Parts: sequence; structure tokens; C-alpha cells
Amino acid sequence: MAKKLTIKDIAELAQTSKTTVSFYLNGKYEKMSQETRDKIKRVIEETNYKPSIVARSLNSKRTKLIGVLIGDITNSFSNQIVKGIEDIAHQNGYQVMIGNSNYNQESEDKYIESMLLLGVDGFIIQPTSNFRKYSRIIDEKKKKMVFFDSQLYEHRTNWVKTNNYDAVYDVTQACVAKGYEKYILITADISRLSTRIERASGFMDALADSNFEYTSLIIEDKHTDLDKMKEFLQREINPEEKTLVFAPNCWALPLVFTVMKDLNFVMPNVSLIGFDNTEWTSLSSPSITTIVQPAFEEGQQATKILIDQIEGRYQEEKQQVLDCSVHWKESTID
Repeated sequence: MAKKLTIKDIAELAQTSKTTVSFYLNGKYEKMSQETRDKIKRVIEETNYKPSIVARSLNSKRTKLIGVLIGDITNSFSNQIVKGIEDIAHQNGYQVMIGNSNYNQESEDKYIESMLLLGVDGFIIQPTSNFRKYSRIIDEKKKKMVFFDSQLYEHRTNWVKTNNYDAVYDVTQACVAKGYEKYILITADISRLSTRIERASGFMDALADSNFEYTSLIIEDKHTDLDKMKEFLQREINPEEKTLVFAPNCWALPLVFTVMKDLNFVMPNVSLIGFDNTEWTSLSSPSITTIVQPAFEEGQQATKILIDQIEGRYQEEKQQVLDCSVHWKESTID
């Protein structure tokens, strides 16, 4: 078995000191020339050197680890968030640990405890209403933290999110202008996430401002009774009446689309709008109108904020709201 390379070996090959290599690995380039940086970089690339996280943490008092906690890793939004996080983390020499809580409090607890034991420098978290307890613990441990997608309104911290309320409000108002007569909301329990509150409120307020009412069905996360949904839609929809069905949860959109297809509703007379799912909504028949979040950018911005705070570039809280876009497709009236 080949001998594992050490910082000493890299220093000898680059003809510099161990301290200089350590500074390089921890992103402290101020006291070294560009020539020295280039030599160390070339040696690391040629030898495929992988620094020890433990050794680096002892030298720098940082592990260069970021803990990422996501509610549901299975959808395209979360995948793009992770790619954005990893893009900025890797550029800055950080590694990422990812946990999928499935919006479950016990899973949240276990992941946070494990990540704290491993000494992560900070967290990027998609918070649920259960997270208040651990947000305080993270503060007590003096760990930096950035929320994405959702926020805890009574908890002042860093966060990056999208303009969910405004995006939904504007799309709903556009649908009113298109001449829809009936409106249906199919959503998960909105009390669990601020994102759900914002999207549902945008829909409700836009209709109220235009003097329209709506009916709604509350569904369970990923354990939805499709027969119940089918019965609800059969009862509520008159195929001759211009109807808009809004499914604001990423995971719910394919379920709603499947049920509507099974019921042979003809789109766009009975229309459907959802969020994200861009990997299939443009290819479906008919294609589905969606509000699309800039998830990759959201992950990037959250990571930039976290690393700036970890490395002491600023300490004040930072909040950022990114704009969604609308992909108008065949499922809505032209």
C-alpha cells in the first residue's frame, strides 16, 4: 500500500515550508507570492493530495466542513440547491455534509447532533417549524447558520429565499385576467413551513383582491390518498367551466397531474399550475405551467453568506430574496 502523503511531503515537493502549505490549504494567501501558490497547487494536483480534515481542524481551529440539512432531497429544487452549495463550497476549500430530514423532527435532531459532534463550522438549513429548539442550540455552540427556502419569522438570522408570495400573487392575477372562473388549491399543511404560508397566501390574497373564492384540499406529504383527491376533483370541477388548479408543493405537482390525467380533464380548459419540476414539466403532454425558483443561485448565495461569516468577513445578519420566473406552458389558457 502506498504511503499516505502528508503536509511535510507536499512542502518538500513544492520547496517551501509546512506552515506555508498549511496556510495555502486554509485559504490564507496574504503572505505568499503567486509563484508559491502556483507551485503548491501544482504539487497537490499532480499527487492527488487529500488533506486530513482532522489535521486541518487542529491547525486552523476550523474543519472546513459545512452541514446541510434539507427537508426533501428527492426533488429537482433540492438537487439544484445542493449543486449551488457545493459549487461555492468547493471553490473555497470546504466540504459538504448533507442530511435529508424528510421534515421529521427526530431526523432533524439526529442530523444536527451528528454534525455538531463532527465539528462542522456552520450550517445551511431548510428549516421547519420544529427547528426552533435547535436554532438556539446552534447559537449556543457559536456556529454560523444560514436558512434557505424558508425562515423562522421570530428568529433573527441569515437567510436566502425566493419571492414566493409575490410570484404566486402575480401568476394568480394573470390567471384572473385570462378568464378563469373557478379556482382550486391543493396543498400540504401550510402551518409547517413559511414557504407554504407564503404561497398559499399569495394565491388567496390575489383571488380576494379580484373578488373570487376558491376551494381547497389539504394533502399529506407524499402519503396522499389519490382516491380522495380524485373524488374531490370530480366533485369540484365542471369540465365546461374554466378552472385553475394550483399545486404549490414540488412533490405534489406530479400527483395532481396524474389524477387530472386519469380523470380525462382537458387542459387548458381545466388548467394546472405548480412549482419547479422542470425536469419533466416541459416534456409532459400537455406541458405544465410552473413557477420556477432560481435554486442553484439560492444555494450559491446561502453558501457565500455562510463562508463569509465563518471566516469573519462580516458578522451582521444578511437576508436575500431572489426572484422566481414563470414558465407558461400548454396547461394554461393562452
